Amino acid sequence: MIKIRSFGSSSAGNCYYVTDGHTPLLLEAGIKFKEIQRALNFQTSSIAGCLISHEHGDHCKAYKEVMKAGIDIYATQGTLEAIKASGHRIKPIQAKKQFTIGTWTILPFEVEHDVAEPVGFLLANQQGEKLLFATDTYYIRYKFQGLTHLMVEANYSLEILNENIKRGSIPPVMKKRLIRSHFSLENVKEFLKANDLSKLQEIWLLHLSDSNSNAELFKREVQELTGKLVIVP
Repeated sequence: MIKIRSFGSSSAGNCYYVTDGHTPLLLEAGIKFKEIQRALNFQTSSIAGCLISHEHGDHCKAYKEVMKAGIDIYATQGTLEAIKASGHRIKPIQAKKQFTIGTWTILPFEVEHDVAEPVGFLLANQQGEKLLFATDTYYIRYKFQGLTHLMVEANYSLEILNENIKRGSIPPVMKKRLIRSHFSLENVKEFLKANDLSKLQEIWLLHLSDSNSNAELFKREVQELTGKLVIVP
């Protein structure tokens, strides 16, 4: 049974712990390694690997300490080159090329962000559960069947962003970057409508903006749309 914990989910740093009861993984390493250690009561030796979606610091800043702790890092060649990562703990991956870590079968897929070679991840375990992880993307071009767990960025609402620009609290130039690099609530809802949610147990809304989001509103709207359990870490 899949269990998810969030150790950080914002522009200050992103890191999540997922396990199927057999193989624990880290998704991202964008917080201080000491924080990861504390969150796991210093029991990091069981972590089988760390998946990194792209090279921005709020997703990968602790990767060197993670490696020193004996945990393999999985990322695309573009990401690894951007962070100048090397060593025997580095495991290059490619979009649409499946690989396994313990009891997980993992399929990376392309996402849309302003970096070298970003990916999302579809993780499947031996019990038939499927977890989709997608962050820092303004669009997901693929459809997925039989998802049981969804972890997806809901960075901002276009309505709130436009209101902030009108008030002068956000510079207009920021809108251009956001709409070409991050997932809006509006696009998340369209993504949910396009996919098979029949087996979905829970939706985690990740990486909410400090100023352009509203956690209660996002949670309520996605719950009303899907009828599923929605968690905003």
